[in-house]
Amino acid sequence: MASRIPLPYSPKVLELFRNPKNLGRMENATASATAGSLACGDMIAIYLKINKDDIVEKASFESYGCAANIAAASVLTEMIKGKPLKEAWKITWRQISDELGGLPAIKYHCGILAVGALRRAIRAYYKKKGRRPEWLPEHLTAEERQALEEEELMEKLAKMRKKL
Repeated sequence: MASRIPLPYSPKVLELFRNPKNLGRMENATASATAGSLACGDMIAIYLKINKDDIVEKASFESYGCAANIAAASVLTEMIKGKPLKEAWKITWRQISDELGGLPAIKYHCGILAVGALRRAIRAYYKKKGRRPEWLPEHLTAEERQALEEEELMEKLAKMRKKL
C-alpha cells in the first residue's frame, strides 16, 4: 500500500512548483533534449538558446511530473543562464538539490533527470555543430545513460503493447 505521508519539501521546492521560472517551450531554441523516467512517469524537456561564444543566453523547460521535478528543472534553468556550456555541463544533481534546499532521497532522480536533459542538449548542440570540445566526454555520462535506458525501455514497452 502506498504511503500518504507528505514529502518534506523545502520552501524553495514548493515555491518553484507553484511559480516555476522559465517554464515553456522555446520555439527558437539552439538545442533541446528530453529525459524521462519510466519508473515514476516524470519527464523534463530542456530548451537552450546558445550564442556564438557557446554561452547560454536563455533556458526554458517543460515538465511532466511532480513538484520536485518541476522545481529541479526550474532551478537548473536559472543556474545555467549566462554560463558557458563548459560550466553548465559541470552542474550536478547534488548542486540542484542543494540549491533547492534539499530534496527527499526518494526524489533525487528529479535532479538526475534535469542534469541528464541538460547534458543531452549540450551534446546535441555540439553534434549539430560537427565538433566536440575537449572538455566534453566522448562517452555518455551516467545521467545520459539513464535517460537513454529509460527511453529504450519505453520503446520496447510500446512495441509490446502494439503486439497485444
